[in-house]
Amino acid sequence: MLVLPEAITHTSAVACLASLSRTLDNEPGAELVLDAGDLSRFDSAALAVLLEVRRNVLKMGKKLVVKNAPQRLQDLAALYGIAELLPSAA
Repeated sequence: MLVLPEAITHTSAVACLASLSRTLDNEPGAELVLDAGDLSRFDSAALAVLLEVRRNVLKMGKKLVVKNAPQRLQDLAALYGIAELLPSAA
């Protein structure tokens, strides 16, 4: 399981994506879980990061699941019409 940082904003998105991308290959199993429980400061750039991680995970033949997504992140994904692309787990 990968853990998202406390903040993903426009200024930190590129570095966050690079960090996550370096570790994707190390995650075993057919499902990659991202724990968003610590994520408290974010903007729409967080969605861009999650979508790019999803693209990379799908290329690996795996499924992405976002765990402990803050309600505000879920609402933002719904607003942009991409909630179904970022499946959540409790």
